[in-house]
Amino acid sequence: MNFKKTNLILGWISFAIALTVYLLTLEPTVSQWDCGEFIASSFKLQVGHPPGAPLFMIIGRVFSLFTSDTAKVAMMINSVSASASAFTILFLFWTISHLLKKILIKTGDKASRSDMIAVLGGSFVGAMAYTFSDTFWFSAVEAEVYATSSLFTAVVFWAILKWENVADEPGANRWLILIAYLIGLSIGVHLLNLLAIPAIVLVYYFRKYPKATRNGVLKALGVSLVMLLMIMYGIIPGIIKAATIVEKFFTNTVGLHYNTGVLIYVFLLLAALIFGIYRTQFLKKSVLWNTLLLAITVIIIGYSSYALIIIRSLAGPPMNENRPENVFALLSYLNREQYGDRPLIRGHQYNAEVEDIVYKKPVYVLNKEENRYEIPYRKPEAVMKGNKVLLPRMYGRSPQDRQAYQEFGTIQDLANPTTLDNLEFLFRYQVGHMYLRYFMWNFVGRQNDIQGHGNVLNGNWISGIKAIDSGLIGQQKNLPDHMKNHPARNTYFFLPLLLGLMGLYFQLDKNAKDFWVVMSLFILTGLAIVIYLNQTPYQPRERDYAYAGSFYAFTIWIGMGVAGIYQFLRKYVGANSAAIMATAISLLAVPTLMATENWDDHDRSGRYTARDIASNYLNSCSKDAILFTVGDNDTFPLWYVQDVEGVREDVRIVNMMLFNMDWYIDQARWQNYDSKPLPFTIPQSKYEAIPGSSIFVREHEQWAPLDYMLKFMKSDDPRAKVKLRNGKEVNFIPTNKLILPVDSATVVSNGTVTPKQATEIVKEIPILLQANGQILKNNLAQLDILGSNQWERPIYYTSGGFDGSLGLEEYYRNEGLAYRVVPVRTPYESILVMGEIDTDTLYQRVMNQFQWGRMNEEDVQLDYYTIRTMSVIRFRSLYTRLAMQLLQEGDKERAVEVLDRCMELAPSRVLPFDQYVTGITMPGNDGDIIHHEGIIEAYYLCGESEKANEIVLEHYNTLISDLQYYNAMKSHHRSSIPREINEARFQMEEMKNLLQTFGQDELLLKLGITGFGS
Repeated sequence: MNFKKTNLILGWISFAIALTVYLLTLEPTVSQWDCGEFIASSFKLQVGHPPGAPLFMIIGRVFSLFTSDTAKVAMMINSVSASASAFTILFLFWTISHLLKKILIKTGDKASRSDMIAVLGGSFVGAMAYTFSDTFWFSAVEAEVYATSSLFTAVVFWAILKWENVADEPGANRWLILIAYLIGLSIGVHLLNLLAIPAIVLVYYFRKYPKATRNGVLKALGVSLVMLLMIMYGIIPGIIKAATIVEKFFTNTVGLHYNTGVLIYVFLLLAALIFGIYRTQFLKKSVLWNTLLLAITVIIIGYSSYALIIIRSLAGPPMNENRPENVFALLSYLNREQYGDRPLIRGHQYNAEVEDIVYKKPVYVLNKEENRYEIPYRKPEAVMKGNKVLLPRMYGRSPQDRQAYQEFGTIQDLANPTTLDNLEFLFRYQVGHMYLRYFMWNFVGRQNDIQGHGNVLNGNWISGIKAIDSGLIGQQKNLPDHMKNHPARNTYFFLPLLLGLMGLYFQLDKNAKDFWVVMSLFILTGLAIVIYLNQTPYQPRERDYAYAGSFYAFTIWIGMGVAGIYQFLRKYVGANSAAIMATAISLLAVPTLMATENWDDHDRSGRYTARDIASNYLNSCSKDAILFTVGDNDTFPLWYVQDVEGVREDVRIVNMMLFNMDWYIDQARWQNYDSKPLPFTIPQSKYEAIPGSSIFVREHEQWAPLDYMLKFMKSDDPRAKVKLRNGKEVNFIPTNKLILPVDSATVVSNGTVTPKQATEIVKEIPILLQANGQILKNNLAQLDILGSNQWERPIYYTSGGFDGSLGLEEYYRNEGLAYRVVPVRTPYESILVMGEIDTDTLYQRVMNQFQWGRMNEEDVQLDYYTIRTMSVIRFRSLYTRLAMQLLQEGDKERAVEVLDRCMELAPSRVLPFDQYVTGITMPGNDGDIIHHEGIIEAYYLCGESEKANEIVLEHYNTLISDLQYYNAMKSHHRSSIPREINEARFQMEEMKNLLQTFGQDELLLKLGITGFGS
């Protein structure tokens, strides 16, 4: 048995299995979250959100060239992740085999067949365990950077092990140079790869110093941390920071054309590195310094992928976030300045008060006309009262954050948290909830994929062992069917964890040096990230993807565990039998079990829901519309369908989160595909002169038209300005009472309002701002567009009830998934029911035009975030409102068609039944109690009692099962789910009232309804 050849073949077999799995379960189009942005930026080499991923963009662009069908571009770029993930498995296999070979097959000894089987079997089991692990599989089938980042981690770790084999041979340092180059390249994907540096340094230390000491190990770790910090805070921002100094000198002082200084700087930097390499190799003959300079040089070469960001930004693509077209803007982009700062080592806690605002850090902006870098303003910085604390974990200042600090801790005095309170939050939330929970998902089991915030129903880890799970999340005997059969309920009975712990002990016992190498990788890519990220509570999504490197390290120990079983079994059976049995048992107990459990909830093949929802948003808009979105998560899929698939290129998408940024406001003045520049009255220079993102609003009794306010804001008259603390004068909004005038002839002629509604047109729309307060810059830009547009282009919102909607909900008209602003007032009852309905338009769209991504097909499984998106767009409410309006207009036939279509698309199997089925009774905006009909009531009103009763029977029995389960819980478990208990009771009461109202006595009797559980 040729070990080297078999090792090579089995590695590639592992790769082939992983690649096949990932391609079979690949999402065929865009996914939720950042994927739409990554696909769009890769396809057209655009500039995505900071700090960018230029190398990923290049790779994605290359993959996209293999299809001429824009509808398949997303699939090709998704396959970048699938391919990178499969290669990660390949290098993981070879990494485990290297480490196991050092234990079982000593150098110079003849390898026995049993030892080789154990080494290769353990490597295969470990590689397959990671292949089918929850977090890694999730990232492998969508266009995100984490799969490619994992590949770089796997390759550099494997490469240092290859160096270890040849360290004494001539030219061995070429492996170190390769590692440095790969680290440089990885910066253009994600910085997570840098966390492998301590493990790399330990391998180097143990190889060069066989008689390692504790002090030596600590010194090696210290050196590795210095290297890590030098790259993170030295090379990455430092090279650009130095470039800004040189560029400013040659532009502002010497007078050369802007960007000339950058070229001179690059030439000088390369010349210095080349000279240093030449001097250390040929003159001084210093191997250490020569290797160090070569390593720095190739890191910079790899890092140079960021040149693409400036090059593409200068080209002015439609997506050009932060517009980093010069080195000053690039530095801000790399430092992620738009996201703000968070304390890391020392800082204030949430109870610290603001003492002062200072303006220190200058913001340099290129004035192309003057060929100078200028400082339009300095960034405001809050000076806090009180002393700083070490490792500040509780720094979030929102009421929601404060509530979470109490939920995840035992704070006695909320106004004055102690150091122990701070550490308790660190261990219970940041370590326990946001890391160990994810770790257990991958190696013990997962309750479901519903995002969890600490209650016993959602997102917890489970094992499948009822006695243990009952203690963690409540008794498991009477588990409702929809919980028991949830596709993401995956149980591994602790088997992967136990095998990994066995491997951990085995490696520690047999080769302590390699154990500490793997342990350093495990900690640095796990707990160290916990400390660095310092996450606030209630994250918008689960963050397990950040810790994939830590799970990678643990699967190395899973592979080691096979060897541990082998050595145990060989005491009782023959060596060959022991090796085969250890491999077979481990293969069945761990990766096979994980694959079986995880397949259904990780299979995204055939799902097009995110793409079709985005298309539906754009197709809800009339020609040349302006569509205001809330933020990134509802914008990125829209960017994808427009930028890649060419859907509705006449619609201008405006992301309200980005609209606070000067560069984004300026880009709105550009032509974008078929969308003309947005109308503005206030010049760009005025927006750039506003420090920060807030504008002062003065209280005034008089109402003023928007055009008056806009002229006031653009005025240079000193009376139109207010002096700030830094002495600078800026414009302000002269009144908090604004009016959007309405030209009835214009709105009728361009179709904003139909002729039959002409008598309902209001003369003006009032907009009330906070008196003597502030509005954000995005609100000012929005007001600018509303006033300057003069009803020429249709204006839409994806939502309402948030600051960006300016209180216009009373003037919404529902034309699909988007709400059009029209000069016809409809009472704003609640966020669930906004605006009037154009029944003919809405019927045509939801019945004939909209597509929903095959969501009701048997082979399609919607994950939690897709289901949550369907809730956000109020899918069932959309159909129910249309049906009720049609019924009110006397069109019962079409009303029933709409309800039937809704139930066809979204039975409980696809979207769990909720309050949009039973109806909602709630306080309205004016405090009065209002009622919104659900599907059940709509069916009854249409005379379709049988269809309504089917839904009642199914949903009521489900809720009874839920309440029985809740009531059987112990009080400390039940106390975490008061909302769920109350919601179940409320929906049951709603259905009971509906049955009584519509005379369904037979069903009342069948359900035994005389009351319900306590």
